Amino acid sequence: MLVRGYMKGYFNLKDRHAMRRLVLQPVLMLLLAAFMLAGCASNRPYSIDLMPAPDIYTKDGIDPFEGVGSFDGAPYRGILYATDRSPSEKPGAFYRNQRGNILRLGIGRLEVGDENFTWEEARNISLLKNRPHNYPLKIKSVEEIGILDRSASEFTDSASLGLNSEVPRHRFIELINRKLALSRKKDIYIYVHGYKVIFDNPLLVAAELWHFLGYDGVFIAYAWPSTPKTLAYASDLETSAMSAHFLQALIEVLAEQSDARNIHIIGYSAGTRVVIISLYQLALLHHETALTDIRNKLRIGHVILTGSDFDRQLFGAYLATGLLRIPKDLTVYMSQKDQALGMSRLVFKRERLGAMLDEDKMNPRAIAYLEKQSSLRAIDVTAAEGSETGNGHAYFRNSPWVSSDILVTLMYDLPPEKRGLQRPPGSAIWRFPEDYTERLQKTLKERNPQLFK
Repeated sequence: MLVRGYMKGYFNLKDRHAMRRLVLQPVLMLLLAAFMLAGCASNRPYSIDLMPAPDIYTKDGIDPFEGVGSFDGAPYRGILYATDRSPSEKPGAFYRNQRGNILRLGIGRLEVGDENFTWEEARNISLLKNRPHNYPLKIKSVEEIGILDRSASEFTDSASLGLNSEVPRHRFIELINRKLALSRKKDIYIYVHGYKVIFDNPLLVAAELWHFLGYDGVFIAYAWPSTPKTLAYASDLETSAMSAHFLQALIEVLAEQSDARNIHIIGYSAGTRVVIISLYQLALLHHETALTDIRNKLRIGHVILTGSDFDRQLFGAYLATGLLRIPKDLTVYMSQKDQALGMSRLVFKRERLGAMLDEDKMNPRAIAYLEKQSSLRAIDVTAAEGSETGNGHAYFRNSPWVSSDILVTLMYDLPPEKRGLQRPPGSAIWRFPEDYTERLQKTLKERNPQLFK
């Protein structure tokens, strides 16, 4: 009775039903946000359908496979991965959805379509804007190379590392350098996935992005231990901060020991937390280092954040701490119609980084900052073709315009104005015009006419 009276007086409710609604409302909102953000996951846990062809490859566009081999042409015949998940003993499950507290390196071998699907068929079908069927990507097998010794700490069981703890690192770097030696663009690309997916998903998404890069350079899937359960949303946010520590270790090893000219990072949804915190940690470590020395040492090129479920004000605090000193440039894609981020905002009561800015309400200093900082690009995808597909969250795969913009950035290092984007007078945000594809093709034809069919 005392508790009931206290609660009634404290909340000033008319009845217990109203009190229950007040208590349950934030819980239900959290669950709904988690459900919306589950757009990061595939309905079929061991396969995803090949993403739509980027527009730059259709309409008589670029042929990304001109003069290149197949997926199996890499020295390791698959996609490289790094994961801080713990290994699984279940048949068909490669890693668990739990923290492993150490970074493991390996190779995932994939299959496109059915077993009789040839490279030529995969090449031709993937470039079609309207495909006759869906073409699933699946993981056939995984080969773990071993533990990255640099990810170990004083809390790591030394027995798990073995006597020759440096061997996995050396082998991983050797495979990377062998592939870079065969590549026209000597760059590494790291893809960091979103919330509520199993280990397979980031390997498959990284593989399809690499496919549309013509298998040039080296793609690494970073598989942090997100949990494919709606109720794990809050705990996964903490895990993303833990995983940032291991991503930082991976970046440092790649920068120190690989032959890569640049290391590019693509983060999606809750995975942008892993990316942002990792860059922030590097900024703190190098706060007294000259800018040219940072760029020469880390060689971080383009950092691309899509559907970012990150606190916008916290991101601003990280910028003030020197985060932009780490990458060559940082692109934030934003959308007015990302329903997942809309629900996340209701839960956290904070603006999300990947949600569209309202420039009418922005601080003039913030607008001036965006205009001045050429290395920080804010891009509105709301008008981009296909950006509203599903719940509007996975536009980096679903929108042929956005995927074109990302791939052209990675391939040709073009600034926004050279990629067909426009920034209206008085605005700090880049946008997709109606004739985006034609503008982009015109620029690329002028620079590289031999790229077109």
